[in-house]
Amino acid sequence: MDQTYLKKILDQVAGGNLPPEKALEELRTLPFEDLGFANIDQHRNVRTGHPETIFCEGKTPEQTAKIVERMMVNNSNILATRANSAHFKAVQEVAPDAIYHEAARAIVIKKTDQPRSDKVIAVVTAGTSDIPVAEEAAITAETFGNTVDRIYDVGVAGIHRLFARMDRLQAANVLIVVAGMEGALASVVGGLVDKPVIAVPTSIGYGASFGGLSALLTMLNSCASGVGVVNIDNGFGAGCLAANINRL
Repeated sequence: MDQTYLKKILDQVAGGNLPPEKALEELRTLPFEDLGFANIDQHRNVRTGHPETIFCEGKTPEQTAKIVERMMVNNSNILATRANSAHFKAVQEVAPDAIYHEAARAIVIKKTDQPRSDKVIAVVTAGTSDIPVAEEAAITAETFGNTVDRIYDVGVAGIHRLFARMDRLQAANVLIVVAGMEGALASVVGGLVDKPVIAVPTSIGYGASFGGLSALLTMLNSCASGVGVVNIDNGFGAGCLAANINRL
């Protein structure tokens, strides 16, 4: 963050030359912080309500740790996705309180306790193999201050398992449905509830599933209304969207 620019804005507010509401608009377009290998959007929290998330895949552990170190200056809760144990070990050097969620492949650093929304986000999976993507969605939603109800392994091959959780499905304000193979679960859930359903196709399945393309096309062609679809294996995107719906 450009501290000189920030001081100029604050001085104008203090001197009565810039109304606070105008200052907030200025702050929404603050410059980024250039680390040489990365440009950190340090004020995304002002614009969107949550800080920039670090995508670790393709980054070295050292690069990830440096980004975390700089983000901790201006942000309370930090989320890093698609992280491995090497990323986590490097991050711990600069953030000893960091937590690694292995199933989700996510690192969370919490500097403050966020208020929890009373609106529940249900994360539903077709099978146990879909849990890594589902956990990415769940951890994302929780990091952004939401209560998550995990309902796992209730796919259409044994649909009675889903019907046994109807009370929990209907109690949720938003539902994230994660499924591979043919991806039919999202359409089924969409026909059972009166809340938004976010469908997440996963790359789980045999050859003709084409790495999740089969599930994606099934979800896009859902007969149920009120079903939106994110990209293949994009648990993070689903968690963000559910959190934004809950904030409305």
